[in-house]
Amino acid sequence: MSEIKWKATRDGYGDALVEMGAQDERIVVLGADLTDSTRALWFAQKYPDRFFDFGIAEQNMLNAAAGLAMVGKIPWVSTYGVFVAGRAWDQIRTTTCYSNLNVKIGGAHGGISVGQDGATHQALEDVATMRVLPNMTVIVPADYYETKKAVIWACKHVGPVYVRFGREPVPIVTKPEDPFIMGKANLINDGTDVTIMNNGPVLWECMKAVQTLKEKGISARLLNMHTVKPIDREAIAKAARETGAIVTVEEHQVMGGFGSAVAEVVVQTYPVPMRFIGIQDRFGESGTPEELFEEFGLTAKHIVAAVEDVLKAKRG
Repeated sequence: MSEIKWKATRDGYGDALVEMGAQDERIVVLGADLTDSTRALWFAQKYPDRFFDFGIAEQNMLNAAAGLAMVGKIPWVSTYGVFVAGRAWDQIRTTTCYSNLNVKIGGAHGGISVGQDGATHQALEDVATMRVLPNMTVIVPADYYETKKAVIWACKHVGPVYVRFGREPVPIVTKPEDPFIMGKANLINDGTDVTIMNNGPVLWECMKAVQTLKEKGISARLLNMHTVKPIDREAIAKAARETGAIVTVEEHQVMGGFGSAVAEVVVQTYPVPMRFIGIQDRFGESGTPEELFEEFGLTAKHIVAAVEDVLKAKRG
């Protein structure tokens, strides 16, 4: 574990924007007074004529992005997820998604790992509000490389896309050569007793949980599901049939988010016992990421406990 390198997912976002900006002059970036924090600054420094700062005016920024998309540009809106998915939701719904415009949204500071910024800046509901919108694709990458690949994919895709990423450095657990296939889960570890389904940078805690479970004699399948919408229905149904129990893990409210999306598939295909690791209907707090992961039950030990509980239900 000491050999694992750490890097923020927002860095993958910034690097991908610069890389794709060199390949496609249609790409423009819009900021809302958080340019450095979201890493959109890197694009602004490289391509200043294609960067626009709107100040603290997210709704206006989304409308401008829609206009840019209508004249053939590929606009990336960059701000905190809690602001863009909340304050500007009406503009995303009515202006972008209803017209199926080619607007891309970078939702920064996702989850509680934002830390000391506290509840007002911790996006815990954005996956839910974005995934209910028709035409919207929702991606929550696990690490630096996956974030970079998601942004590159989104630049080439025609239609609205929401990419959620965080502030703090997280372990890099994927490789540059690993495939990134939209809507398809990546098998991290195969298993037969239970399936753990991960969404986002909490993947590292899931991997530690799998190792602990192995030491306890429990064979856990681990699926990293970077795409919430469209979700990999085939992988979910297959896991339900083959392992008979599922635990979902996300740095987001358990209601309406990734766990809910998985449950929707399970009940329609192959119902099995499920448990949900995530934020349990409460607001965030200030603290270090480590303190908050412990407080909100997102660590490996909490995942292990959820697996042991769901296996009891499986056995009846």
